[in-house]
Amino acid sequence: MLKSGILNPQINSLLCRVRHTNTLVIADRGFPNWPTVETIDISLVDDVPRVLEVLHAIRQNFVVGKVWMAAEFLTSNSPATVGEFAAALEGISLAHQPHPQFKLRVPQAIGLIRTADTVPYANLILESA
Repeated sequence: MLKSGILNPQINSLLCRVRHTNTLVIADRGFPNWPTVETIDISLVDDVPRVLEVLHAIRQNFVVGKVWMAAEFLTSNSPATVGEFAAALEGISLAHQPHPQFKLRVPQAIGLIRTADTVPYANLILESA
């Protein structure tokens, strides 16, 4: 039995299959579904869990080389929220692009973890290093 780290067996399985330069999506509750992308839905109620909570848990054993976010995140959220995400992604190359172009990257992802986050455009595409 696992005693620490990520306890969710589906997330552990997904993370074990991500290789160098593969991508993984951590999405908010309103993110579209892609039938061709394995999706693990861990939403419970509004904001439980949040994207940043999942990111913090994953980063303990997952090397992230680059992250993409929608450019709309920057204009749809408060400076405090933008700063919270920037702090969580410190030291990682971060690129913002228009949301339609961001979504074009999703079908190539190994998987998608859907959270209950209500922060607008709080979606991340993580590229493994």
